[in-house]
Amino acid sequence: MRVDSITLRKLQMRLKAPFETSFGITYDRPVLLVELQADGFTGWSEVTATEGPFYNSESIDIAWLVIRDYLAPRVLGKSLSAASEVRDHLAAVRGHEMSRAGIENALWDIESQLRGVPLAELLGGTQKEISCGVSLSLQDGPEKLLEKVATEVAAGYQRVKIKIKPGKDLAYLSAVRKAFPDIPLSVDANSSYTLDDLELLRCFDEFNLLMIEQPLWWDDIYLHARLQKQIETPLCLDESIHHLRDARAAIDLGACGIINIKLGRVGGYSSARDIQAYCLDRKIPGWCGGMLECGIGRAHNIAVSALPGYTLPGDISASQRYWIEDVIEPEVTVSPEGTIRVPQTPGLGYHVRHKLIERWTVEKETWRAG
Repeated sequence: MRVDSITLRKLQMRLKAPFETSFGITYDRPVLLVELQADGFTGWSEVTATEGPFYNSESIDIAWLVIRDYLAPRVLGKSLSAASEVRDHLAAVRGHEMSRAGIENALWDIESQLRGVPLAELLGGTQKEISCGVSLSLQDGPEKLLEKVATEVAAGYQRVKIKIKPGKDLAYLSAVRKAFPDIPLSVDANSSYTLDDLELLRCFDEFNLLMIEQPLWWDDIYLHARLQKQIETPLCLDESIHHLRDARAAIDLGACGIINIKLGRVGGYSSARDIQAYCLDRKIPGWCGGMLECGIGRAHNIAVSALPGYTLPGDISASQRYWIEDVIEPEVTVSPEGTIRVPQTPGLGYHVRHKLIERWTVEKETWRAG
C-alpha cells in the first residue's frame, strides 16, 4: 500500500439528546474523519478526540495540527506491506494516540479491501455477533434515570452503564437496583473521586455491580491498586491505559479486574490487539468503550470487538440512540437480544454516505504525496 493522500474533515453533528458526564454536557458533537487514499482504495476512520482536552490531553483541533504537521509527513508516499507497519513510522511522535489511531485504522480498512476479507477477520476476530451495552449520561434525578434504564432494558441491551459523580451516585444506584435487581449494571466515574472518598466507594459493593470504571485520577494506576484492595467490586481502567505497558502494570499491581480497550485511546488496532492478547492470556475481561462516535468510528469498534477476549458487552449501541442521521448506511442496529452482527464484507462493512459527509463538513484539508 502506497499512501497517496490524507484528507481530514471536521463535521458538526447534533446529538439527539444532550449527553452529560462529570466533564460537562455535550449538545453538538464535532467529529473528525480521516479519508486515506492508497493504491486506488479509500480507507475511512474517526479520530475519537472530543472538542476539548477533557477526557485526555487530546482534542479535535490538537489532533488536526498533529496529523498535519507530524503524522501525515511520516506516511505520505510510504509503501507498506501491512497496516500494522505504520505504527513504526509514527513511533517518533509521543502520545497523541487518537491522532495516530486515525491514520492506522484507515489503513486497516484499505488492507481489508485489498485482501478481500472482512476487517474483523483480518484483525483475527472470531465472533460473528457481538453483545452490546449502553451508556447513560448523568440525569437530573433518580426518577429520570429509571425511565432511561427501563427504555434500554426493553430494547434488549445486555448491560447498562450509568455515569456517576459525587452527589449523583448512591441514591441513583439504589433506585436502579430496587427496580432492576438482576440486570448487569456498571458505573463510570470518569475520574471524579479520590481516595478521600473511600468509605463512599465501599458502599458501592452492596449494589452487585459488574464494575466501577475509572473512579480515580485519569492518569493513575498505583492509587487504583490501593483502592482495589479495599473494595470488592472490580475496578475497570479506561483513561489510564494507553498501551500494553500500562495494561501490564495495572494487572501486575492488581489495579483492576477489567480493562476498557478503546481503539482511539490506545493508538489504534495494533496496540488494541496487543492489549487484548495480554488480557486474554491473563484472564482479564476486556471490552470496547465508546466516545460518542459516528457510524465510521462505530464500525471500527464493531470490528475490534469481534476479537477473542472482548468478553463483556461494549458501548456500541445503535446509531439511532445518538443521531437523527448517521454517516453510514445501513445504520448500526441492535437486535432485540442486544447484539450486533459483525459485517462479513471487506472494509468497514458499511457504505459511507459521501454526500451527507460533505454537507456536514465545516472544515477540510488534504495532503498529497510528492
